[in-house]
This record gives sequence, structure tokens and C-alpha cells, in this order.
Amino acid sequence: MDVLLLVLGFMCVLLGVFGSFLPVLPGPSISWVGLALLYFTNAVPANYWILGIALLITVILSILDYVIPAKGTQKFGGSSYGIWGTNIGLIVGIFAPIPFGFLIGPFVGALIGELIYDFKDHNRALKAAAGSFVGFLASSFIKFVFCVMYLGLFVWIVWQHKSELF
Repeated sequence: MDVLLLVLGFMCVLLGVFGSFLPVLPGPSISWVGLALLYFTNAVPANYWILGIALLITVILSILDYVIPAKGTQKFGGSSYGIWGTNIGLIVGIFAPIPFGFLIGPFVGALIGELIYDFKDHNRALKAAAGSFVGFLASSFIKFVFCVMYLGLFVWIVWQHKSELF
């Protein structure tokens, strides 16, 4: 049973790293589940401090994942149309059969949203779309860093308890 939990936990942590860039998957949440599965094994004693702090970080990252792109759009002069366009473009970009659609979608969505808001001001629309893109990249990078930290923590804990696990 321990080996199954170990494998499932490792798969979750790895999937979380990929999920930090794919908006469909909640990367930090999946990585945290992987850490929790590791602590469910009999070989690894439960450390509620690590799980609690990691959970707090995961909740904060989940909230910031929605706030950062919207604030990026707003900071660069965007309106609520641009924010909605960013979110819609993100969803369309995920399912569009084009390479890197999840990167192009928020930019194009914010641009279209801002052009709907004010068709005459192309520069402001382009600036708000760039803000949306920068916000999305910043959010993804922050999630990626923490998911890689969760992966490192997972490997470190397994390394410490390898004699009990295998």
C-alpha cells in the first residue's frame, strides 16, 4: 500500500508541475495532494506543520491565480471588458487546436475585450492586453516555482525515509 501511495503522490506532484502552466489543472493543489499522499504512508511520520504551511501556500496561490492576471490588465489601463476577455480568451485558448493557445488566448481575449469597450483607442487596448499577458505569465511562474519546491520537498522526504519505504 505504501508503494501505491508513493507512486500516486509522485504522479500528483509531477502533474502539479505541469498544471502550473496549464490553466485547466490546478497545479499547486494537485502538488499538495501528492504531498498529503506521501504522509499517508506508514513509513513517513505525519508532519502537520509541513502539510499545514504547504496548504496555506496552496490556498494563497489559488487566490492569486485569479487576482494577478486581472490586476495586470487593470495596471496597464484595462477595463472590466479586458478582464473578462482575458478569462474567456484563456478558456478558448486551452481548447483551440493551435500551439500555445493557452498563452495566445488571454492576450487576444483582452485585446478583443478592450476593443469592444473602446474601439477607437487601439493603443490602450494593446497595452491592456500586454498587461493581461504579463499577469498570466507572472502567475504561472509563481505557481511553477512553488510546484517545483513541492516536488523537491517530496523527493527530500522520500530520500530521508527510503529505507522504510522500499
